[in-house]
Amino acid sequence: MDKYIGVKLIEAQPDKKMINNVVQDGYMVVYPDGYKSWSPKDVFEQAYMKIIPNPMLKTDVSISQQMVDDFIKEVHVDTLGEKTTLVRVVLVNGYEIVEASACVDVANYDEKIGGEICLGKIKDKVWGLLGFLLQTGVGGVK
Repeated sequence: MDKYIGVKLIEAQPDKKMINNVVQDGYMVVYPDGYKSWSPKDVFEQAYMKIIPNPMLKTDVSISQQMVDDFIKEVHVDTLGEKTTLVRVVLVNGYEIVEASACVDVANYDEKIGGEICLGKIKDKVWGLLGFLLQTGVGGVK
C-alpha cells in the first residue's frame, strides 16, 4: 500500500468518553463534510494544531505570532569564529531551521544582536511554513 500525508481544517472541542468503564479525555471532531468522530486526546494533539487567530485580521482562519512562537521548541545560539552568529531552531514537529548573521568589524560583534537577527529570519520562515500548512488545510492539495 502507498503512504499519504493529509491536512484538513476541522472543528473540534475537548470532550470525554467512557471506554471500558474508564473516562478518557479526547476531542469531538467535525470534518468539513459534517462527519463527526471522537479522537483520544493524545492522538488528536499529535495530528492537529490549534489555530490561534491573528487579532489584526478579519477572519479566524489565520496565523498569529503566538502560533509561530509556540511552534518553536528549542533555540540554540552559537558564535562561529569572531563575528558570526549561528542560530538553530528545532520546531515542535522536529524540523530544524538554521540561520546565520555576521558583522563587518569584529569590534561590533554582539551574539545577542546576531541571535535576534537570525531568530527574526527564522520566525519569518516558520510563519510562511504555517501559512502553507493552513492553506493546504483550507484548500487541499489540488
